Amino acid sequence: MPLMKRMPHPLLRAQAGMALIEVLVSILLFSLGILGMIGLQTRAMNFSVDATDRNRAALLANEIATTMWLNNSIAVDTSAGTAWATRIADVSKDGLPSATATVVPVTTLVNTADITIEWVPPQRNSTDKSRLTTRVTLPPPP
Repeated sequence: MPLMKRMPHPLLRAQAGMALIEVLVSILLFSLGILGMIGLQTRAMNFSVDATDRNRAALLANEIATTMWLNNSIAVDTSAGTAWATRIADVSKDGLPSATATVVPVTTLVNTADITIEWVPPQRNSTDKSRLTTRVTLPPPP
């Protein structure tokens, strides 16, 4: 009795290699999901750094505004203003990167000044600056 070759069923032959394709597609989808999560984490970190810088700028603007309130004048003493402007640009002393600060009196309002702080966050190019502007209005002199 000769040995008969066993022929695979036609449906089984059509399924050959499908498991490998399914595994490859699932790996592709999983990889895209991981890349999306990494991108999301990166954006969250950038927003966190931006919020920290904005909070620091608000605290620095509040510092000079407090000096104005204590002196009851929007004119800032030269030595105090210079020390404040130097501190803003010094990152090692809780300043902001590449920061500049200006205090400009508002001519249309009495005892009012605008404090503007601009800085360049590390994750942006030098032309894309962040800005915080605070308006200080002191009570009229007695």
